[in-house]
Amino acid sequence: MMTNQAFDLSGKRALITGGSRGIGLAIAAALAQAGAAVVLNARDGAALEQAAAGLRAAGHNVASQAFDVMDPASVERGVAAIEADGAIDILINNAGMQHRMAAEDFAEADFDRLMAINVKGAFFVAQAVGRRMIARRRGKIINIASVQSELGRASITPYAMSKGAVRQLTRGLCAEWARHNIQVNAIAPGYFRTELTSALVADPAFTAWLVARTPAGRWGEVAELGGTAVFLASAAADFVNGQTIFVDGGLTSVV
Repeated sequence: MMTNQAFDLSGKRALITGGSRGIGLAIAAALAQAGAAVVLNARDGAALEQAAAGLRAAGHNVASQAFDVMDPASVERGVAAIEADGAIDILINNAGMQHRMAAEDFAEADFDRLMAINVKGAFFVAQAVGRRMIARRRGKIINIASVQSELGRASITPYAMSKGAVRQLTRGLCAEWARHNIQVNAIAPGYFRTELTSALVADPAFTAWLVARTPAGRWGEVAELGGTAVFLASAAADFVNGQTIFVDGGLTSVV
């Protein structure tokens, strides 16, 4: 019989990449409210500490560890430093970027940087944490995908490619690591108000299109991703593996 205890994250420790703002910070807050100790990661140490201080002020157990997800050696050092203070039970693989440009004009350097953060970074963080989870025979990995892993949209083709790769990363790691009692799932947010979407939020025409296109009739707020993250990070999801859950106000369910 399911009880609230199944969703309790007390005694668990979570690493959130890209955790200094936006979706990452909102998910960190939700996990902390569910009882987890959280470790925020980003490259900008000052922004990271400011975010951590805000969560501590709310009474949460928060640490921070700066490293660059694009550099596997930096990832390994950062994960090792975190693990020296205690096991990582939950990984939120959230670090990512967006770059809007017509496909015919997309520069190679911009393409490589986007893939390095969104795809290479997600894989090597999962690898560094996953090796340790395998040794312990337990763990939860939650990758942050996007509705653009399912839908195409002009000007973001490489981004959509990268998020499709994140969905396949989720399935592939499930195939390899489920036998080690590791659950690997993904959350695919729809259109949420974040730093990455600020240009679209400021565009009245786009907002009008979005409101008309989304059954919920509005933008999502990042706090609304917290419940799904807590579920996937908890014992309630112990037999959920390789799945992508769309949190999009119904956008991908209708025509």
